[in-house]
Amino acid sequence: MKAGIVGLPNVGKSTLFNCLSNAKAQSANFPFCTIEPNIGVVNVPDPRLQALADCVQPEKVIPATVEIVDIAGLVRGASKGEGLGNQFLGNIRETDAILHVLRCFDDDNIVHVDGSVDPLRDKETIDIELQLKDLETVEKRRDKIQRAAKTGNKEAQKELDVLNILCTGLEAAQNVRGLTFKEEDHEAFVAPLQLLTDKPVLYICNVSEADAATGNAYVEKVQAAIASENAQLLVLAVSIEADINELETYEERQLFLSDLGLEEPGAAKLIRATYALLQQQTYFTAGEKEVRAWTVTVGATAPQAAGVIHTDFEKGFIRAEVISYDDYIQFGTEAKVKEAGKMRVEGKEYVVDDGDVMHFRFNV
Repeated sequence: MKAGIVGLPNVGKSTLFNCLSNAKAQSANFPFCTIEPNIGVVNVPDPRLQALADCVQPEKVIPATVEIVDIAGLVRGASKGEGLGNQFLGNIRETDAILHVLRCFDDDNIVHVDGSVDPLRDKETIDIELQLKDLETVEKRRDKIQRAAKTGNKEAQKELDVLNILCTGLEAAQNVRGLTFKEEDHEAFVAPLQLLTDKPVLYICNVSEADAATGNAYVEKVQAAIASENAQLLVLAVSIEADINELETYEERQLFLSDLGLEEPGAAKLIRATYALLQQQTYFTAGEKEVRAWTVTVGATAPQAAGVIHTDFEKGFIRAEVISYDDYIQFGTEAKVKEAGKMRVEGKEYVVDDGDVMHFRFNV
């Protein structure tokens, strides 16, 4: 699962990506390794992991990760192949969620590609290009399915109704994520199209240092504009994140954040928000060799969680021994949890809770 950072030139997109790439400077628990020049695997900051490690004292501590891609900038006409349009849109299609950076600060020293600061206009520029590409995709599918619908094929007629709703919405400059469908219709007819404006999105309002804690009028306009879009918003001062990366000690960073009225670096909030945007959650394994955070999709069952470790664990799943995170921290050791009767034995139907500490029994 990966999220792509998008935005117009000079909105802070690349600076933000560079800040994430230096996340190791904020804490030794958040290393970052570059796979390619514009792709990074970032560890998810989670204080629960260290708390479990403090109880167990393992040889290794391994966090969960999320993959973030810095996608090439966009210009008007991208849907028709202008600039790096084809590359831009192709890269977005390969991601599972979008991090859309909007410039919400004034600075005469940083030239805006359109000559003035207007985050709603910037959002619209990218939205229109994505909508046009989606409309092209939907129309191609509709042309194909219309022939089947004319023969009386009921499933084709049902799909055609959905495609008509998609076309009407996109022609009215609506993002697909803001349209309403029955869950089964979305799964059967919308999801397979991999539409760009159907992907979950987090709007990142890049503000000045002075507005880092409170936001500003630009942010308020963005909040109002996305109210009906089923999207999330995060206020971040990218310039501050760059400054934080320059500080050498944890104490210096905390003092700097305190002076600004902030509790933690925005990069940590962004990484966690991205993890949640991707519908991911964490379960833990805890033993003397390692305490580790594992990533599963929200709603995953115990066998599916076991399969994240190894496919054989899922194939031969027998049961899961489960301890809630709070119980583990309260009693301090697995043995004491068992003595208190707080370890549960769960079967194949069990749906994993975020923070579960799990051991799997399996037979291959």
